[in-house]
Amino acid sequence: MSVFKNILYDASSGVARISINRPPLNILNAETLIELNLALEAARNDASVSVVVIRGAGDKAFCAGVDIKDHLPEKVASTLNVFNKVFYSMEHLDKPTIAVVQGFALGGGCELAAACDIVIASENAQFGQPEIKVGAIPPVAVALLPRLVGRKKAFEMIMTGESITAAEAKRIGLVNAVVPIERLDQAASDMVSMLTQISPIVLKITRMALRESLDLGYLRGLDKVTDTYLSVLMRTEDSVEGLKAFLEKRKPQWQGK
Repeated sequence: MSVFKNILYDASSGVARISINRPPLNILNAETLIELNLALEAARNDASVSVVVIRGAGDKAFCAGVDIKDHLPEKVASTLNVFNKVFYSMEHLDKPTIAVVQGFALGGGCELAAACDIVIASENAQFGQPEIKVGAIPPVAVALLPRLVGRKKAFEMIMTGESITAAEAKRIGLVNAVVPIERLDQAASDMVSMLTQISPIVLKITRMALRESLDLGYLRGLDKVTDTYLSVLMRTEDSVEGLKAFLEKRKPQWQGK
C-alpha cells in the first residue's frame, strides 16, 4: 500500500505482513500508529488473509516503544487514543496474529508483541516495560500482562521497569518460542505455514472463542487504566519531570508529588 510511510504492508498467499519501518529502533509516533490501525483494518477486510504477521524492520529492535515526546501532557491524550485503538483493532481482528521479535521489544513494543496471539523471538530479544522510569504508566501492559504472565511477574515487570531476556519471557508465558537469530525467519514461516493450512473460518471462530473466554473484562480494564493515566498520573509533577528528564538526558529529580 503506497499510502504508508512508516510501515511496510504486504498481503499475499493468505498472510498479511506488517513491518514497523522506522529502524533502528522502530519507535512509534502518532503517524505510525495511525498507519498500523489502517493496516490492521486492511487485513481484517481482506477475505484472502487468514494470518497476520507483525515485525520490526532491521535487526536491532522489534519496537522500542512510543516516542517520549508524545507522552507529554499536551500530546498524551491524543497519543493514548490512537495507541489504544491499535489494541482494540487487534482484539477484534478475526485472524490470528504472530509477532516476530528480534532485539528490543520495550514499552509499547512489548505491549504490541504481548497483544499478539503467538510470539516467536530470537535469542537476543529483550522484553520490558520501562515506562515507570520516566514517570509514566503502560496502560495496555497494566491491563494485559497480569492475564498473560500472572500477577506477581506483571507487578515486577511494570513496577521495576527492568527488561527480561527472551528465555525468561518464554518461561513466564509471554513468548511461545525462542530460536537462534539465524532461524527466526524460518521459525516464523513454519508457524505461518501451520496456521494457513487450517480452515480460515475455523481459525477465526477458534480465535474468537479463545479471546472471549480468556479476556473477558480486559477492555474495560484498559479504559480504567487510561482514565487513571489522564486524570491522575498526568496531574503529578513527577510524571512530567520524568518525561522531561529523559528528553533532556539527565536524571529526574523526583518530588513525590
